[in-house]
Amino acid sequence: MGTSNAFGGQSGGTPLIPSWLSDNAIPPTIPIGTPADGQPPDAPPGNEPENEVPPSNATPAPPAIPPIPPVADPSRFTTARNNFSRFARSGGTDRRNLGRAVSQYIGSASGGARTAAARMGSARRASSRLLGFLYNTVAHGASEALRTLNLGALAGHPIEEIFIGLVDYVCPHGGSVDEGIAREAFIETITDLAGAGISDLDGLTADQMQTVFELYATNAIEARLCNDIGAKAITLPSNIHDVARAQAQLHDFIQRGVADALTRANVTTAALTTDRAIELVGHVYELAFEILQHMGETEAEAT
Repeated sequence: MGTSNAFGGQSGGTPLIPSWLSDNAIPPTIPIGTPADGQPPDAPPGNEPENEVPPSNATPAPPAIPPIPPVADPSRFTTARNNFSRFARSGGTDRRNLGRAVSQYIGSASGGARTAAARMGSARRASSRLLGFLYNTVAHGASEALRTLNLGALAGHPIEEIFIGLVDYVCPHGGSVDEGIAREAFIETITDLAGAGISDLDGLTADQMQTVFELYATNAIEARLCNDIGAKAITLPSNIHDVARAQAQLHDFIQRGVADALTRANVTTAALTTDRAIELVGHVYELAFEILQHMGETEAEAT
């Protein structure tokens, strides 16, 4: 919840899925051995098509304009937000209202797990880039993975410095709330590396790769939820220890759902192409929201 006060929160009238949150906008993760610009080598001379001159009266087709999404119910966040506020005021002890808030946020306010995952547009794109870099690191070594991104000068530096150098690649700076959430979640992930026991990028293992992905997805989902229904709510307890406990309870709740999703998705380093990374990330986020909704319903019904 470190990002919960960074933005003003989501307005109820915002479309469930803005038209610009498309997986088609995810740039490819550059695999080892591909030119830095992502383009194939120039064709050999002499193979140019002959007499291929476009008609002088040809008019290029205008780009397709995506349809404007319908405006969502402006009150859809209200119930989840009220329950989240009750949880925050309890200092993290009211697990039933935490469960209600999470399950209502995913099921009612977001329109289900698939739509909730689709709304993680920038975070999913960042996750694909991060997973691709980590895969190249495990498969080919940190120096080669960094060289492919023109960041070879960072080789041998402490892992926190390397990840700081990756910020603009993983999460390009933008002005939208969604982009801000993705970037802030990555910054928080950098601070989490030491606690997870990950200190040497050169010796990164497949299990550690999954751990880094888990840390980032957890931070991103937590930030998205807090900015949608928890803006300023976490500041309600007057005791700083209550604030910390509520934050830790929410973070642990989300991380358990993400960890379960990663286990079920069977994330491995085998044949991780760009398309496979995008597909895998989307599946993990959707599965995580399904699990979190079920966990929330279970907590809400507990006596």
